[in-house]
Amino acid sequence: MSPRRELRLNTFQMAAPSHNWAGLWSHPRDNQTQYNTLAYWTEMAKIAERGLLDGIFIADVFGLYDVYGGSGDAAIAAGAQAPNADPTLAISAMALVTQHIGFGVTANLTYEHPFQFARRFTTLDHLTGGRLGWNIVTGYLDSGARGMGESLNRDHDERYEAAEDFMAAIYKLWEGSWEDGAAIRDKARGLFTDPAKVHRILHDGAYYKVDGRALAEPSPQRTPVLYQAGTSARGRVFCGRHAEATFLNGQTPSIAGQAVRGVREAAVAAGRGPRDVLTFLGGTVIVAKTSAEAHELKEEYRRHINAAGQLALVSGWTGVDLSQLSLDDALSFSKSNAIQSTLENLTLKAKAPTRVRDLLDFTPAGARAPIFVGSPVEVADQMLAWADEADVDGFNLVRTVMPESLEAIVDLLIPELQNRGAFKTAYREGTLREKLGGTARLPDSHPGAAYRHRSAP
Repeated sequence: MSPRRELRLNTFQMAAPSHNWAGLWSHPRDNQTQYNTLAYWTEMAKIAERGLLDGIFIADVFGLYDVYGGSGDAAIAAGAQAPNADPTLAISAMALVTQHIGFGVTANLTYEHPFQFARRFTTLDHLTGGRLGWNIVTGYLDSGARGMGESLNRDHDERYEAAEDFMAAIYKLWEGSWEDGAAIRDKARGLFTDPAKVHRILHDGAYYKVDGRALAEPSPQRTPVLYQAGTSARGRVFCGRHAEATFLNGQTPSIAGQAVRGVREAAVAAGRGPRDVLTFLGGTVIVAKTSAEAHELKEEYRRHINAAGQLALVSGWTGVDLSQLSLDDALSFSKSNAIQSTLENLTLKAKAPTRVRDLLDFTPAGARAPIFVGSPVEVADQMLAWADEADVDGFNLVRTVMPESLEAIVDLLIPELQNRGAFKTAYREGTLREKLGGTARLPDSHPGAAYRHRSAP
């Protein structure tokens, strides 16, 4: 019998009082109200590294969830991803108190410029010792566009066209501006960098223009590990070209498996291998020493879900104003400028109609992904069955009540997975890309590698 493929596991966090489950910050044992303190992040990072988790995957959204009722009041009142803080700033502190765990941070390129963005993320890759990943998103909230002086967000597919332009510029800066060995640090000659080895980047794209040498010297990975989280038709094309890991959802193994196959086919179409992109499925875990205790916890947690806040989140994700529907109304599909795959999964691909009330409970429909509840043995059985059927490489484990949900995963679930040979017992050495099974820097098969500086013969 061949050995089981090891699962990859991230803790899925956000710099906000609530992430995927609105209102759980109100639980008496929860500490998510401290999301804006360094102690929240450093203590969480130490717990996650103790469990040998692969990464801390930090979500972000630029804007306010104001589709529900045409107002952001419900999201603000419930702390539903509002307020939210810049997700990059705590990474240095977490890196200081850990040695191995990776940091996958979400950043919306629509409101960035490649020249400044390249420096900021190169700096973070330096300060983490090569443990940085970037989750590439293009944004879906019109409220964010208005805040930035635009009347509306770009059209869904146009956002990806702009993203292609951004990536071409950023690869030039990260991979092509500085040669290896340009920063020589020669104290005897007083020469820090050889100017002949730092090259001017010229990029004249439809959306972004760059004329200059990259400001930061290359970091351990040069280009951080590239995550992506879009499984719409256009999103899959982008993912197949650029992503080294992708985050996806799906409330049944069939839906998730279809998304995984789409990603692998897109990678092949882009000239890469079908498994060049690691696939992470969202998942909510409620695990306790016994099955009965876990289900009691589930009911206890459920009582703290804020209904209006939860519907505000789903309205923002789908582009559908759920305040116009009753609890027993079923969702229907309509084209929108939001996250197209989320609404498709809840309507066109669902086995049965998804009612509004289904979104307000710890159900696969409410999570848009699997819910794993039970003893360590039961949860491990469920997770491995999903991994096998959907062919995913691992899971982004959505936070519920913190820190106890993460501590239970680390202290109860991880040992069970290790006993089955389904999770590592030690970290690999090297950069985040190497720890995930790749090379120190972008592999030659990745399109970003084509932008490396080639010295004249």
